[in-house]
Amino acid sequence: MNRLQVDELAFTVRLSARRKTLQITVERDGELLLSAPTGTEEQHLRRFVHEKRYWIYTKLAEKAQLQHVIPRKEFVDGEGFLYLGRSYRLKLVDEQDEPLKLVGGRFRLRSDLGAEGRGQFIRWYTHRGREWLANRVRANAPRMEVQPGGVKVQDLGYRWGSCGKGGQVYFHWKTVLLPRSIAEYVVVHELVHLLEPHHTPAFWRRLERAMPDYERRKQWLANHGMSVEGL
Repeated sequence: MNRLQVDELAFTVRLSARRKTLQITVERDGELLLSAPTGTEEQHLRRFVHEKRYWIYTKLAEKAQLQHVIPRKEFVDGEGFLYLGRSYRLKLVDEQDEPLKLVGGRFRLRSDLGAEGRGQFIRWYTHRGREWLANRVRANAPRMEVQPGGVKVQDLGYRWGSCGKGGQVYFHWKTVLLPRSIAEYVVVHELVHLLEPHHTPAFWRRLERAMPDYERRKQWLANHGMSVEGL
């Protein structure tokens, strides 16, 4: 075995009788190298990758940022900001009842808060994300026969979602920047984790039953997720 595919992560596997431990290396070009002792079972390799997923994604994101720096947003008239896959232009206004709102196909930000634009948008995405994502959880949970303990939206670093104690489901606030169908995939993916904690074959079978075209959505997220515009 010289290649290993774990979800969207593809590894070159190097086995050596001299090695005593497992090691993952992220090469300068983003290639993933998995070094292991000769005779290591594939199941053990997959479990090791799963345990190191956060570290792997962090390193990949760091290298992607070095190769492609996404321009920082400017909180000025005409700048575009995503919501559920669609870009809305920003308009600065002198007065309104809320600091930031989406109305009439435009984001409207109070002009005296321009210096706080990033924070205002993160608060808006977080608040709107709680509503939209909780609604999608409520819509999907009964048919998937799961009972989430609650929904929280926050900054999860390089993860789109995760599950916690008591069936709590967490989502990154950036999830609501994704197209609706991709954000829905993130929701269903995490709900399956309430039944199958790890990315085992049983997990993917459950996900396919819940979302037959999950592979297309998963591939879109793998290809384009890192390029979702930041703030």
